[in-house]
Amino acid sequence: MAYAAATTKRPDTMETPMTSTTRSSTTAAADARIPAEHPFAAHLRRTAAAEQAAPHRLWTPEHGPLPALYLSHGAPMLFEMTDWMNQLHAWARNLPKPKAILIVSAHWESAPLGISSSRPTELVYDFGGFDPMYYTMRYDTPAATELAHQVRGLMPDTEQLHEHASRGLDHGAWVPLKIMYPDADIPVLQLSMPTHDPERLLDLGRRLRALREQGVLVIGSGYMTHGLPFLDWSNLDHVPGWSSDFDHWAAEALGRGDVDELARFRTGAPGMPYAHPTVEHFTPLFVTLGASSDPTAPPETTIDGYAIGLAKRSLQAS
Repeated sequence: MAYAAATTKRPDTMETPMTSTTRSSTTAAADARIPAEHPFAAHLRRTAAAEQAAPHRLWTPEHGPLPALYLSHGAPMLFEMTDWMNQLHAWARNLPKPKAILIVSAHWESAPLGISSSRPTELVYDFGGFDPMYYTMRYDTPAATELAHQVRGLMPDTEQLHEHASRGLDHGAWVPLKIMYPDADIPVLQLSMPTHDPERLLDLGRRLRALREQGVLVIGSGYMTHGLPFLDWSNLDHVPGWSSDFDHWAAEALGRGDVDELARFRTGAPGMPYAHPTVEHFTPLFVTLGASSDPTAPPETTIDGYAIGLAKRSLQAS
């Protein structure tokens, strides 16, 4: 469905640091320009009512470590999928509200390891062909300078960690987070994916594990299947066999805690290479598993099923 674009010009990048009030107001102002009949506008109304009825409980040390998440993030069309938005927001509400979020997205492959700007900056609108409204959305979260310092402290002396001061969050980060935490009141930092080697990504996740004990939500953002070139765009309710076969294989391997089997996905998984003609949407899973207390412990599936024929399986690991 096509929706009318916002008519108000997006605010220019501010040269001075934004206050917390300004950050929330710029996001809220952009959200207010979304047509009232749009599914995401309805989502915002529902989430505001839920917050007013029962404010989201903040994480405290008494809660223990937050889980590590792997989520299938979708494209901007996710803002039009009411059921999936409800699932993501309910998932967020079932967890204590984190102090900060560190996210690895399929859409930032960069070595050596890098982090996004720790100060508020423009979003990355790394998609094409969508309603102009999606290019005016904002997600102005608080500065993540403390989290950036924490991440640097977890890296060995031999690991370069460059802060890309002009890089904001890409859509693999801000699209799902805007749905899960629409108030934009949690600091968010994005970490680049420096490799697709499962063992190296597991090691990266292990370095990040300690953050969970500090109330930081560690997220790997991808898509359980992502064979966009092989979809039947005239029948998006159809789930291709390569998508369901790969999803079932992954679910069984995860249920056994078989990390070695998951690591052999390129050659051992059914549905390849159609399920992942390129692998960047699957490999964030290994950061999530590495950040868990025990990568071989079966994680909990929180969302399953399919959207436009792709498996949206998402999970949390303790």
